[in-house]
Amino acid sequence: MRLLKLIPDDTNLDFLRWRNVAIAISTLLIIASIALIAVRGLNFGVDFAGGQVVRTTFAQPPELDKLREDVTALGLGDPSVSEFGSPREISIRLPLPEGGEGGANAAASKVRQALQQKYPGVRIDAVDTVSGKVSEELIWDGALALLLSAIGIVIYIWIRFEWQFGVGAMFSLFHDVTLTLGFFALTQMEFDLNVVAALLTLIGYSLNDTIVIYDRVRENLRKYRKMDIVSLLNLSMNETLSRTVATNFAMLLALGSLMILGPSVIQSFTTALLISVIVGTYSTVYIAAPWLVWLKVDSDSFLPKNNTTTSGGERMTSHNEGY
Repeated sequence: MRLLKLIPDDTNLDFLRWRNVAIAISTLLIIASIALIAVRGLNFGVDFAGGQVVRTTFAQPPELDKLREDVTALGLGDPSVSEFGSPREISIRLPLPEGGEGGANAAASKVRQALQQKYPGVRIDAVDTVSGKVSEELIWDGALALLLSAIGIVIYIWIRFEWQFGVGAMFSLFHDVTLTLGFFALTQMEFDLNVVAALLTLIGYSLNDTIVIYDRVRENLRKYRKMDIVSLLNLSMNETLSRTVATNFAMLLALGSLMILGPSVIQSFTTALLISVIVGTYSTVYIAAPWLVWLKVDSDSFLPKNNTTTSGGERMTSHNEGY
């Protein structure tokens, strides 16, 4: 029985033909993402912003404006009311109440009693409270985790391959993380610790394709000594295309199922991972690979050079042929 092949073995796609157009589009997207983050900011969840979040499920979808007015009347501060998954699932975010743990419990009880009185059948699913000090520590720890993981991966690629590959991987990572943050700034989806976990996964997953292609590029640099770098990169990506498509297709199936059937509490996590599959694959082809062209990598870039002297006194450089 013949095995199913998503991609034929003899593909010959000219990926790098559009590298200049792709880098121009990516540059505009990066600038737009940074502008969105600076102007609109991220919609930090209670993990980072501090405060109290009451997650509820109503018997019937409530009117958000009316619900906001009812919660405001309790005198607990200006609430933020939003759907959390389905129209019946509502998240009510309140400023951090005074009085420490006792004040937080009293505020939660007050909200629970008011909702149960005005909205029969409402269910309180969870009450999360995070102090301002804890939220600051979480922001710092999350940013530090992202930075250290990115630096560690770039250093590994630098040592495992050469510095040119490290530069390509670094810009690819910057591209992926910035565009993902820009998406969250644009949509104002809640940015919490789940998204930080997704970004850490994004960093690893994005570099997964990059390392596979870089490894094939290094092999082909030794095998095809006279091939120009653009043709060699296209060859390497075509040779690994079947693996890339199969892996990403499986990921998209799993993430699509989570988006449709999964619980709403992990929606931001699933969304960030879905973006990582798409953006990470694109950046491998049109960010990480073209940097090898711009840094003038060729078949002789990483081979040791031995200087010998000809009989006429002129110096002649010979290269080890490798494989």
